[in-house]
Amino acid sequence: MRVTRIEAMLSPSNKKLMKSYWELMRFHKPIGITLLLWPTWWALWLAAEGFPDLSVFIIFTLGVIVMRAAGCIINDIADIDLDKHVARTTQRPLASGELTLTQAKKAFLILLCIALFLVSLTNLLTIYLSIVAVILACAYPFMKRYTHLPQVVLGAAFAMSIPMAFAAQNNAVEPVVIVIYVTSLLLTVVYDTFYGMTDREYDKKMGMKSTAILFEGNEKLITGSLQLMVLFGFWLIGQRFELGTIYYVSVIAAAALMVYHQSLISRRQPEAYFAAFIHNQWIGFAIFVGIALHYALT
Repeated sequence: MRVTRIEAMLSPSNKKLMKSYWELMRFHKPIGITLLLWPTWWALWLAAEGFPDLSVFIIFTLGVIVMRAAGCIINDIADIDLDKHVARTTQRPLASGELTLTQAKKAFLILLCIALFLVSLTNLLTIYLSIVAVILACAYPFMKRYTHLPQVVLGAAFAMSIPMAFAAQNNAVEPVVIVIYVTSLLLTVVYDTFYGMTDREYDKKMGMKSTAILFEGNEKLITGSLQLMVLFGFWLIGQRFELGTIYYVSVIAAAALMVYHQSLISRRQPEAYFAAFIHNQWIGFAIFVGIALHYALT
């Protein structure tokens, strides 16, 4: 009987179903996890002034993975009709019909329950902040219908892991956390604008809104200005947390990466825009390395 059940689970139809769920949660494209994970780890290390409590580290790392997957599902639920008309997204499980809306909603609720369980292992302040994070994450996919600034809402949702990390580690959120929060938000606006530029023509045809459309014609100037603001934010973080030289070397590395991203979008090609988006994970990584090494070596 046990062998029969295992064989049933590994049947071609079940393998296809599991693959569809895997792709619905975008686990085959982990870039979203890394983009969200690095700022979360910035906050954990800064809050703890070094390696955070192991339980908090595990909870937040798993939480990022789970909530990113849940965010992808709610995004596909909101965009199911739109994705059918965009070449890059027609093969997504919901748009292609591999999964039903009911199946997607159940998966979303399961992931949300897992996330709530994880945050319940922290403290009351973190739980309160997590409610705000969930509201923002659920609101983001619908914002493109009402405002040209959905990327700001995404940035606000992504950056909620920062005050939550401080709350979980220290049971308090100091005012200086605002600097990290805003810096992370602006960085998200930049790279999600690059992402939006890949589908800009499709979005315009379907009447959707985004910063990619709002900035059109001035995207280099505006995203470049936002990147300068991000760099200023990194500098402020270094000042407020009294980080050393090695951290500022990482900020210089981040600045060099931003210059490279500007050279990519100068090509005005969807592939180059997407490459600039993907490459932003290295900015978060560089800053994390600078923070972690500072505390490891002092």
